[in-house]
Amino acid sequence: MGMERARTVRGVTTPGCAECDGTVAPDGHCWDCGAAQPAFRSHVEITADIGAAAVSDRGRRRAINADAMVLATAGRWTIGVVCDGVSMSPRAERAAKVAADVGARWLTMRLSAGALPETALDDAAVRAAHAVAALAVTKDAAPACTYVAGIAGPQGIWSSWIGDSRAYWLPDEGPGMALTEDDTGEHEALSTWLGADAGEPAPQVRSYRPSVPGRLLLCTDGLWRYLPDAEALRSALPHRRRGASARGDGLIEDARSLVDLALDAGGHDNVTALLIPVGT
Repeated sequence: MGMERARTVRGVTTPGCAECDGTVAPDGHCWDCGAAQPAFRSHVEITADIGAAAVSDRGRRRAINADAMVLATAGRWTIGVVCDGVSMSPRAERAAKVAADVGARWLTMRLSAGALPETALDDAAVRAAHAVAALAVTKDAAPACTYVAGIAGPQGIWSSWIGDSRAYWLPDEGPGMALTEDDTGEHEALSTWLGADAGEPAPQVRSYRPSVPGRLLLCTDGLWRYLPDAEALRSALPHRRRGASARGDGLIEDARSLVDLALDAGGHDNVTALLIPVGT
């Protein structure tokens, strides 16, 4: 990568493309050469009024952050979507961003309209998959990503997924659990993903009704490869006092701690942790 440059247009100074010194578009790509900019979304933190929080980081070894995340609400539902761009595909970061945005938007619309959680999750995943497929110029040059969505409401928690991004239930007390199962085959190779070369999506959905407060965690493999089970993730959270999750206290600090742990362990990949508080 070249050195970061800047240019002034109509009195406004903006960074130039790190590759060709061209103009950088709002999506973090150069208008002239199309190169993704290394600083774009290199570290992102988001919070929601209900206390949900998420942190995403480029990691130590990746030139760009190809993870994406969205938090939203629909009435009494809290919605989270996390996507991980498939590194071997072109414009993987665009695939992840489009999938997360479209999935969250459809979940918000469908839940607001009174759809059952399972129906809303299925519809949102299919819409996200079609949006990613539309990015492809050809099937041989198809942007791709994984997808996991989670929703929490009065009746419990639900998750849906395509690929190997994961959802976990992390209670304040008692054992946690994984809510997803990786869509992988031999040598942990992805068997399903979102993209024009992936065929028609078939999202899986799982629900759970917690008996104690806790957190719904959505994350990419940049985190779970260092902390692969629910108990390890739960033990890494600094805010585990009784009742903290129901109010959402400290969840941004918890998300930061999880991401920092992955970075300190090597940060070989992009890493994203999204936490939704769940009361009883």
